[in-house]
Amino acid sequence: MIKRTSLKFINNFLSTKNNWKILDIGCGFDANRYATTLCDITDHSEHHKDRNFVKLEKDSKKLPFEDNEFDFVIASHVIEHVEHIELFISEIQRIAKKGYLELPTKLEDNLCFENRNEHKWQVDFDDVEMKILISERFEFFHPIFSVNTAQKFREIFRTSLVFELYWEDKINYEIVKNENLQKLNLLKMFKKFITKKIRYMIS
Repeated sequence: MIKRTSLKFINNFLSTKNNWKILDIGCGFDANRYATTLCDITDHSEHHKDRNFVKLEKDSKKLPFEDNEFDFVIASHVIEHVEHIELFISEIQRIAKKGYLELPTKLEDNLCFENRNEHKWQVDFDDVEMKILISERFEFFHPIFSVNTAQKFREIFRTSLVFELYWEDKINYEIVKNENLQKLNLLKMFKKFITKKIRYMIS
């Protein structure tokens, strides 16, 4: 089962679970404050001295944890980066029975220059079947922001830029093929917009 939620709800929920073992995988510098174990391919142990930090080897296909070792696992802006996405999802389900996924929408993915090289996948969410739809990354338009700028936009337009998902027992997903996709020409669209504005002003 997987469904939409909010990070605020998840944090309130985790704040009551004092005895839970909670993993934040791909934690970076901004690890979830309720995570008891942190994991990343970059060594951030000096930054997170107060918590257990496990460095993940870059080419490792299996997570360095036992079956059902954790009560809850957090993977925020991680899945879109991984090479072997099906294996990674399987591994998350192996080490915990529930968790939180945060993923960029296709809009946010396309806004940022850095995502061109760093993201391998794009996602959508099917609210009827309640499953993640995963496809290879496609650039719908030329990026216009840095990641730092996009994060500021995320504070205002969060529901348009981020999927916040709670899963339990199983992460429902489907790998879908990109078909008949066309890149948008933002410059051409902008020119049309300006032309219409000018016509409106002089009419």
